[in-house]
Amino acid sequence: MEQHSDILIVGGGLGGPSLALALAQAGFSVTIVDAEPEAVRKNAAFDGRAYALALASVRLLSRLGLWDGIARNTQPMLEIKVSDGRAGEGPLSPFFLHFDHAEIEEGPMGHMCEDRFLRRALLEALRQTPGITPISGERVVAQEVGAGHALIRLASGQTLTAGLLVGCDGRGSGTAARAGIGRTGWGYGQTALVAAIAHEAPHHGIAHQFFMPSGPLAILPLPGNVSSIVWSETDATAAEFHALDDADFMEVLRPRFGDFLGDIALRGKRYTYPLGLSLADRFVADRVALVGDAAHGMHPIAGQGLNAGLRDVAALAQVLSDARNRGEDIGAADVLARYQQWRRFDTATLAMATDLTNRLFSNDNPILRLGRDIGMGVVGALPGLRRGLIREAAGLTGDLPDLMR
Repeated sequence: MEQHSDILIVGGGLGGPSLALALAQAGFSVTIVDAEPEAVRKNAAFDGRAYALALASVRLLSRLGLWDGIARNTQPMLEIKVSDGRAGEGPLSPFFLHFDHAEIEEGPMGHMCEDRFLRRALLEALRQTPGITPISGERVVAQEVGAGHALIRLASGQTLTAGLLVGCDGRGSGTAARAGIGRTGWGYGQTALVAAIAHEAPHHGIAHQFFMPSGPLAILPLPGNVSSIVWSETDATAAEFHALDDADFMEVLRPRFGDFLGDIALRGKRYTYPLGLSLADRFVADRVALVGDAAHGMHPIAGQGLNAGLRDVAALAQVLSDARNRGEDIGAADVLARYQQWRRFDTATLAMATDLTNRLFSNDNPILRLGRDIGMGVVGALPGLRRGLIREAAGLTGDLPDLMR
């Protein structure tokens, strides 16, 4: 059995459904294939993952009709505080960065949202939006490009064709591999320990990034007196800490977390994620485009991974819509080149910036420590520069796609 649509999307995480909605609302017919069964994604419990959705990403979700249903489960980020120190000793320098949303006119820099709430909203919207055919629990076993179309075969034997194939299938993208697109990257020798932490005192919507020699600890506000932590440690240390029972784990976390939020307690399970950099050598091939982690994966140090992927979504949707309005073939090489030109330099620059920041701060070299502390002091003393960085964190800089304006 063969099924044809304008655009085929492989990958049902967050980027794939977001792109499907953007394209369907622009009038394209879309088929989205997800290897994970829908029931598994829909009924996911808290798994430690929460995202700092930049203001530009919130605008996209609003344009897709999702934000009103998500907003009640999100926490506005009103301030970000960045400091440098050692576990148990607190900040070792009087210089730190303080970003306050009141310094820009647009409102909160972003919102914290748990993965499960965003995922459920996307799945519900997929079912309700005309023009989208979702296929779940199916694995792609082959793909090829013919005259004017891309084709994939599923494990069930079904064949799907479209004018364009989009890979939204993560860092290990099978779509990219089958299209002959290689990757450049490396591991950091770090693992992120992720969990939710309940605390006595309110966080007041303040996100904290505490840099320690082994890696950063991010404390990110969630609704109520709860915060998500993303704690980067060396692989060996992270494995050792993850193997501890909950009580012992909290004993090693407390001196790093500090007591500024009062007594803390673990809420839910703990998870680990290996950290590394991974960039696709190209974002496009013959009738193929890559979006999100399939195109770029970076350190979570700035919380920009999902935001970069959503900017891919908005940019590709605009490029394809403009091409169709001009009567162009949406899978043509020159059309896809516009998308690559728009997004590849931006994401490569962001990935390198996060890589450099992680390397600069994840050490105890006294010369580097002095340099970075002076740098934070300079940024803190220059309001114009500080506001520029706040706008960068909010996703408001650069060539914004229409869906994020």
